[in-house]
Parts: sequence; C-alpha cells; structure tokens
Amino acid sequence: MNTVAYVTVDVFTSERFVGNPLAVIPDARGLSGDAMQKIATEFNYSETTFVLPPENPDHTARVRIFTPTAEIPFAGHPNVGTAFVLGRQREIFGKPVGDGLTFEEDAGLVEVTLLRSGDDVTGASIRAPGSLKIGETIANELIARCVQIEPLSIRRTSHAPIFASVGLPFAFAELDSLETLGKARPNAAVFAEAAARHKEDKTGFSLFLYTRSAENPWHIRARMFAPLDNVIEDPATGSASAALGAYLTSLLPARDAEVKITIEQGVEMGRRSLIGVDVRKSDGMVNDVFLSGSCVKIMRGEILL
Repeated sequence: MNTVAYVTVDVFTSERFVGNPLAVIPDARGLSGDAMQKIATEFNYSETTFVLPPENPDHTARVRIFTPTAEIPFAGHPNVGTAFVLGRQREIFGKPVGDGLTFEEDAGLVEVTLLRSGDDVTGASIRAPGSLKIGETIANELIARCVQIEPLSIRRTSHAPIFASVGLPFAFAELDSLETLGKARPNAAVFAEAAARHKEDKTGFSLFLYTRSAENPWHIRARMFAPLDNVIEDPATGSASAALGAYLTSLLPARDAEVKITIEQGVEMGRRSLIGVDVRKSDGMVNDVFLSGSCVKIMRGEILL
C-alpha cells in the first residue's frame, strides 16, 4: 500500500500543544487535488499544506493550502509552519536549504526568511504576497448577530466593520472590551446570512474580532470565527493579522510609518498564540507587511493511500 509522510507542528508558539496546529505534507508529488482535500478534511485542522516542486526552478516550492472544506490562495500560519518544517530538512527537492525560501502560491510569491537560534530553525518570517485591499463596510447589527453580542459594543472610533485583505479577505470589527470579546459565540445561521449578503470572502464569511487599549494600542487581542469553513474558532490567523496590521497602519495620519504589532489570539480556546506583524508605509501607501512566529514539532507519521 502506498503511503505519504506528514509532519504536524504548532505555529505561533514555542510551547507544545498551544498555538495553531498545522499538518504539512513535505512531498505531495502524486497526490491529486481531490486527495489533498480529503486528507485536509481528515486532519480537520484549520489548514493543511501540500508541498510540490516549483514551476520556476529559481523558487523553492509550490505550496497548496487546504482548509477542511476548500483550497485557499494564501494563509499565514500555514506558510510559517511549512517553512519551519522545510527549513529543518537537509534539502528541498534536491536543493540545499538556505535562510531564504520562495513559495509559489495562488495568491502570488511568498518570500520567507527562516528564524534561527544558533543552528536550529525556530520559526519563520513571511512577506504577505498581496497589497492591501480594502472592501465594503459591514453593518454593526450583522456583526453583532453573527457572534451574539450587543451592536453598541462594536467600536467605530477607528473604523466601521470592514473587509480587508493582503491575500485572503476577512471581515474585521473592533470591540469595546476584553469582556465583550470573551462573550462572542458564533451563530452559523447568521454567518450564512452574512455570506449571502457579502460576496468578498469566497469561502464563506470569516470574522476577525479584536480589542486594544489606548495605553498599548499595538498589542492586540483577537478571535477569529469561520463556521461556514468548518472552523468554529481559529487559535491563530496569520493572514487576518497581516491584513489588520496593514489596514490599521493605513489609517495613521503619517504618510511614512514603521509599525510593530503583536497579536495575541487563541486565549479563550486554551491555545494562546503570539503573532508578530511588521508593517511599512511610505508616501501614504502600505507597501510591506511581514508576519513572523515561532513553531514546535508535534507529530510525524504516514498516511495510507
């Protein structure tokens, strides 16, 4: 019977059994897209990645990313975790591993820098493949019904609830307190209504809620819900964190800025994650968004085909 090897890692953490789990298939040659989807559904993590030889030999690999229900063009924690797994190998498809990797993905090229402690790879920093795209606003009432909170607890001081993306779109809303954030409970029926009303998120309606204090506005607490994609809650959402960091930086009055953001997510699930976001803005435009985090290996084994 044929088999394919897999590795699982916890991403955006240096501690086992917290952070966001990820399954990586380091050599997915011979697997069809249908087989990849079935494997991702079986793992039932928020994402599973499949690594293939690059189409351009100057690049490191082609990486395909699947949620339990669909293939997606880009995501943050799958790139960080996949880079961590590949960076700990001696070679990738016959080529030696350096500190810089380039992944081909549907959203574009993802540039990766491995993070090390001495000779050990401890994580990765990635550059978001897309420019900041800002979508339509969303009614407070709809957001509130999605997660069963009061509409008045949604803050509009900085921005109204809105879609934003640097490769994958999310709906964003700022809440008034940690208490409100902790009370949020997704209602899948209302998420279906929101997805029917707003078509920007092709995989459903993925909602990223956050709160921050005036004393420390760049340390953000967040939660992400995507029940229509079979992800009731995600412990760490890198693509959303990158988009939020880019959007908040774009709102700053300064035309030039370099902002360092820490996003803490997964606390309510018992899987605390720390996501680093670095954003550069010049001449009024956000032109670079970097996402970084640590990883730890958890499991390895074989899938029977």
